[in-house]
Amino acid sequence: MATPPDVLPAPAALVPPPRAATTAPDAAAATARIVPRRRPGQWISAAAALLLFAMVVNSLVHNRAFQWGVVADWFTATSVMNGLTLTLWLTAVTLGLGFVLGTVLATMRLSANPVLRTLSWIYIWIFRSTPALVQLLLFFNIGALYPTLGLGIPFGPEFLTVRTVNLFGPTLTAVVGLTLLEAAYAAEVVRGGILSVDRGQLEAAAALGLGRWRVLRRIVVPQAMRSIVPTAGNMLISALKGTSIISVLAVSDLLYSVQLVYLQSYQVIPMLMVATLWYIVITTVLSVGQFYVERHFAKGATREGLPPGPLHKARAAYRRLRAATAAPAPGEAAR
Repeated sequence: MATPPDVLPAPAALVPPPRAATTAPDAAAATARIVPRRRPGQWISAAAALLLFAMVVNSLVHNRAFQWGVVADWFTATSVMNGLTLTLWLTAVTLGLGFVLGTVLATMRLSANPVLRTLSWIYIWIFRSTPALVQLLLFFNIGALYPTLGLGIPFGPEFLTVRTVNLFGPTLTAVVGLTLLEAAYAAEVVRGGILSVDRGQLEAAAALGLGRWRVLRRIVVPQAMRSIVPTAGNMLISALKGTSIISVLAVSDLLYSVQLVYLQSYQVIPMLMVATLWYIVITTVLSVGQFYVERHFAKGATREGLPPGPLHKARAAYRRLRAATAAPAPGEAAR
């Protein structure tokens, strides 16, 4: 009697071999700890960098030419603090007015009007192509080009005239010159931030019937700030350091204030270190502020969320420390 095919024994070639028992070496290999590859070059380079850093610190501390005692005496002197105040004021005014004018120039660059686009491009081209010192000296000597400035009908009579020698003093020259220079760079920063916004979102907003002001306030500006803030922060730090150039106009900023001191006392190095340390302190504070402003405008940029910052890590460490100190000891819990 024939056996049905479904009950025939399977060929020996198709039968899987019996699973062998796991040997001791295989079990040890399965539970072995993965050890990263040793990289001696990284340790050697790190040791060389630390050694170089220690040599630099040792030179700064033990070199008597720095005269750190003189630096400490003049660090908070009245003349130095007055110069620092003027430097901070000049930085805030020139960068604020520069971004206002730069926003107007960026709007002109993005306009459909070819005349506005061309005039904005010419302005940016001229002020980015000439050195800042040359611009300041030109504005300081503007009286040689235009002895008087007037207000009246174009190509007609003037109602008000003023002598430029009496109008453009050193401080006003510094404000005007640095503002016009910062506006040229701010225009490109603002324009780049606006262009970074996806055009599809603007089309979607237009399809929903949102007004231009609401689209600008709710869609364009929050996303453009992600690109504007990092560059604007760098511009702020550069503007702070760039104000030192106005010392050639005898404006009593931070650098000019310390120059007046070392021209009388001949303590050049320690007074320059006073200015250097103040620039480092202010730049550090601005960098920290820039970090948290960037985090504020970067909310929602990634699905995973933002990594914890130094302040968040410090708070988490403080909470863990409080929890560890408040927890009862094992012996006390057993009682």
